[in-house]
Amino acid sequence: MFTFIVGLKAEANLLRHLGAPVFIGGGTAEGAAIATARAIASAPAALISFGLAGGLSPTVAPGALAIPQTILWRGQSYPADPRLNAAIGGPTMQTLLAGETIAVTAADKTVLHHATGAEAIDLETGPMAEAAAAAGIPFATLRAICDSAGSDLPPAALAALNVTGAIALARVLRSLAAQPAQLPALLALARDAALARRALQASVARLRRHRPTP
Repeated sequence: MFTFIVGLKAEANLLRHLGAPVFIGGGTAEGAAIATARAIASAPAALISFGLAGGLSPTVAPGALAIPQTILWRGQSYPADPRLNAAIGGPTMQTLLAGETIAVTAADKTVLHHATGAEAIDLETGPMAEAAAAAGIPFATLRAICDSAGSDLPPAALAALNVTGAIALARVLRSLAAQPAQLPALLALARDAALARRALQASVARLRRHRPTP
């Protein structure tokens, strides 16, 4: 069975019925590096980056699965293991950009897409890919698009996470109180996040049925 690297507690909860090891990075590249080091210390057979991603290509809609063939991290390309990709549903895109900061605006996403050709971005996969490649451990990515390339992230969304990967509700409410005009964008993001969550749930159900091994 796989070992999973996630950013959020909510993402870890989606995996609970698989009985697989899960390491939570807290939604940052730095946290993902720490979580990956802990995972590698447990001698995993394979590593899977699991959770949400942002869209960079206008052809990638919220709820679409992001199973890339290649991870782009700090100027280096890291190919995902083809056998693992096949086991988790098969590749859905060529390149995922592993970022160190969130792509906040539609303009940011357009620039990144044109500069790299990547269709999606996330913050956890890069450190995992780099460490897995160095350790000779097969890896892949199974994520779902939460925000589209054409959408701006509202400020409350950026304040939502704490260092443990849990939702900091008080910070979200304070942000809304300070900028109530962001509420429609926040509700739209919540709808898109629900689509992504359902896509991940379906993927986990498939993994549970078929119980692939790395």
